[in-house]
Amino acid sequence: MEALSCFKAYDVRGRVPDELNADLARRIGQAFARQFQPRAVAVGHDIRLSSPELCRAVAEGLAAQGVDVLLIGQCGTEEIYHAAGTLDVQGGIMVTASHNPADYNGMKFVRQGAAPVSGDSGLRQIEHLAAAGVFPPAAEPGKITETDVRPAYIEHLLSWVEPARLPPLTIVVNAGNGCAGPVIDALEPHLPFTFIKIHHEPDGTFPHGVPNPLLPENRAATAEAVRQHNAHLGIAWDGDFDRCFLFDESGAFIEGYYIVGLLAQAVLAKEPGARIIHDPRLVFNTREVVAKAGGTAVMAKTGHAFIKERMRREEAAYGGEMSAHHYFRDFFYCDSGMIPWLLVCDLLAASGRPLSALVNEFVQRYPVSGEINRRVSDPDAALAAIEHLFRDQGQVDHTDGVSVEGDTFRFNVRKSNTEPLLRLNVETRGDRALCDRLTAELLDLIDSFAPGAQDKVR
Repeated sequence: MEALSCFKAYDVRGRVPDELNADLARRIGQAFARQFQPRAVAVGHDIRLSSPELCRAVAEGLAAQGVDVLLIGQCGTEEIYHAAGTLDVQGGIMVTASHNPADYNGMKFVRQGAAPVSGDSGLRQIEHLAAAGVFPPAAEPGKITETDVRPAYIEHLLSWVEPARLPPLTIVVNAGNGCAGPVIDALEPHLPFTFIKIHHEPDGTFPHGVPNPLLPENRAATAEAVRQHNAHLGIAWDGDFDRCFLFDESGAFIEGYYIVGLLAQAVLAKEPGARIIHDPRLVFNTREVVAKAGGTAVMAKTGHAFIKERMRREEAAYGGEMSAHHYFRDFFYCDSGMIPWLLVCDLLAASGRPLSALVNEFVQRYPVSGEINRRVSDPDAALAAIEHLFRDQGQVDHTDGVSVEGDTFRFNVRKSNTEPLLRLNVETRGDRALCDRLTAELLDLIDSFAPGAQDKVR
């Protein structure tokens, strides 16, 4: 049985065509059908040049096993979530590689109600079935029907705000030539906003680079456009727009951590007392904001499958990760890159204050290091050394990696799911100098476990 290197912890991602191609995509469609036995599945794709072919192959694989396919064409990942949550289908498959290099592609899977599929909930079985490639044909093949689901999705997005009470904002929108542009165009007639559109047209050749606003070098175009047009805010998306990134009226990029607190405020204003899920990397600001707003903050392990599972268990109204994934109970517990900025605009209307005023207080109160990645030869040994050194300086938590919390500081060090990396986040209570010193101390210790570091010591 062949090894399928494109299967990861939560999805499929690989280089086209050597790791993922139409033949394998067809087998993955067949495997999804065999594993979950759905009657119908919604299938869509992003703007990558290889995506239409892979999407059609997945649809053909499903149909060969007797599954009806609603083919919704080019879309964002959350449009598949919306389809799986609202239509009479028992699953959804999105062909996308999000922010990976242009020669990559992949797939994200959900079951009925947009419930996630991961390594613990069927993905490993799909991999084994696809690798084996033994699929007796169905007695009757399924039908493939092209379907337009965008109007219903747009209606859902608009239900999160009251357009009549929104101010006439000027907003820079940077789709990165991904899938977000057409959705902004569909929302535009219903909102009192002037959109300044850059890198707007979907283009799988990525003429301005693969859209990944987490990379500092990819933020300049949005920031400059905000300043040039005196915009109230800027928004940039990754390729399949399940994440959005915000810039204030000065063009300053806002760390996703502070957006979690902002969205928690927005949700709790509409649902006092709700539970809010957050990841363990940075917590001080989120805890304070949620407590002041009358909610309950609940920490869950990093990763969409863990966040979604915990949200369902807690019936939480919102969940946020500092990586710009924002999840909403009333969006099938899924992440959205459109709902967050709509809620932020609603906050701007309610407060009458600029975006910088809504976040800068918290930026000053809880300075952070930003996530820092380091390659190490033995991640477990490095984590053990960190815990040994700091265990007497604060409370230790193992929800995800090692977290140590003292009176004035907190840090989290966790392993990457896919690489021999450690990811470090440091935060303090209003003390930037302490944040910088602690970050430097931890990096020195982590770097002592870098490949070849021990040889240098000897």
